[in-house]
Amino acid sequence: MRASDTPAFTVALEAALLRELRSNFDWENQARFRSRLTPPVIALSEAATRLGCWIRTTRTLELSRPLVLSRPWPEVVSVLTHEMAHQFVDEVLQVRDETAHGETFRRLCAEVGVDDRAGGAPVPVEGAEVDRVLDRIRKLLALAGSQNQHEAEIAMRKAHELMLRHNVEHAGGREGYLVRHVGDPEKRVSAVDNAIAALLAEFFFVKVIRVPVYLPQLGKRGSSFELCGTRANLEMASHVYAFLGATAARLWDEHRGDARVRNGRDRLSFQTGVIGGFRDKLVAERAVLRGTGLVWVGDADLDRYYRARNPRISTRKRRVRVGGAHAAGREAGRTIVLHKPIEHGPSGGGPKLLRG
Repeated sequence: MRASDTPAFTVALEAALLRELRSNFDWENQARFRSRLTPPVIALSEAATRLGCWIRTTRTLELSRPLVLSRPWPEVVSVLTHEMAHQFVDEVLQVRDETAHGETFRRLCAEVGVDDRAGGAPVPVEGAEVDRVLDRIRKLLALAGSQNQHEAEIAMRKAHELMLRHNVEHAGGREGYLVRHVGDPEKRVSAVDNAIAALLAEFFFVKVIRVPVYLPQLGKRGSSFELCGTRANLEMASHVYAFLGATAARLWDEHRGDARVRNGRDRLSFQTGVIGGFRDKLVAERAVLRGTGLVWVGDADLDRYYRARNPRISTRKRRVRVGGAHAAGREAGRTIVLHKPIEHGPSGGGPKLLRG
């Protein structure tokens, strides 16, 4: 949505926003704090440098209006729970002889899965070794864009092996897991999006959960996928999410003439088949790597981080219609070569995803 398309933030939209914040407070209070917090006044402030604040004297939990209106909703909720932790230390534990982010506060945040940093958005903490690994993976993915199919396949397999080896050798004992959100919260999540998210969780060393999102400027609810993992794995998983979404759409356009594709209603079936075909390819590659002794058994520390961050998790099973279009998509998916590196733009520009 362009800035010119954004509706004025009216009194009605602000009232709806405050109701949503209250609803989020109630849910987090029950899920993380066992409903021990007495609901405070929730207010918006004009502060531009302070994202949130717990004010004991007036029992007010303030959030910055510029934050709420400009940052992704999961960051808003992160700041909300951060301030709820301050309220808990103050009113429930009644610890008032420590600094605001002292030992008790940090211990509580670790116990209930709240970010103890005040910025809302997690800060990368991994060092030079991770940057070297990312650089090698970028170079391999650049080679995977070769017009020579054989060379491209070899480069992709080497990138897969490097990712697996790095994670097998460094699993456990890590610090500084981060989160990243992918998907357009203004659009309905499709079966294709869900298939890609499941593939990321299975092969790209991240935990994935679909989280509710509120859009204050529109007064609407949506959802996006939250990825948890190390910085290197988040960069790769974010790239794969964008790459596969774009590739599934491109392959659909290219295979409209396939006799097994009857009409536009087959699009989702075909595109989920594409993701399934790419998964078949990764399963085969992982089997070969297993023969070399590289076996991924998971990261228990990441599992604990994910469970603490998401104290209540529900799962749903969705069926995908399997037929000729799905089979056609699966065949096309087995030819996909993951390529194009994740590159950084000009100074201060942050990472950019190059789409195939």
